[in-house]
Amino acid sequence: MSAAPHERLEALAATLVLGSLLDDLRTSYGSFELLDHWTQGEFHHDLVVRVPESAADLPGRVLVVATNCNGGVKEVLSFDAPPARASLWSMRCPGNPDFPAPPATPLARSATVHWFDPCELLVPDARSELLPEHRVRQEGGGWTSTTCGPRRPT
Repeated sequence: MSAAPHERLEALAATLVLGSLLDDLRTSYGSFELLDHWTQGEFHHDLVVRVPESAADLPGRVLVVATNCNGGVKEVLSFDAPPARASLWSMRCPGNPDFPAPPATPLARSATVHWFDPCELLVPDARSELLPEHRVRQEGGGWTSTTCGPRRPT
């Protein structure tokens, strides 16, 4: 994945914490629209947001903010339109047959000190904080709780 670096995207990623990044969006652009929130396994979240047209200093108006389970920003991607979840994971882990979609192509990307290869979360023996009897493999890999209510379709 080789999206071009972008100064403003780098600054957003450098906040390192989801709350601070969202505060920056509010302060800089007045608002943002939450489009989606996806989890993959226990330790990865993707928050998809659209910023207003006034965000002319960003390469695209749709941001995907990848965080760890504690809200630490791992990666910020910029797009013209919201990517499909499967396309995002096809880009990240191209060999994973559970994501049979064309890979997403970000306009720009910034990774932080929290970043690590997300494919490590999807392997059959990925670490888990859930006891084996309380977890099930999520489509694509990673674990999800069996004791929580049904997940909404992705």
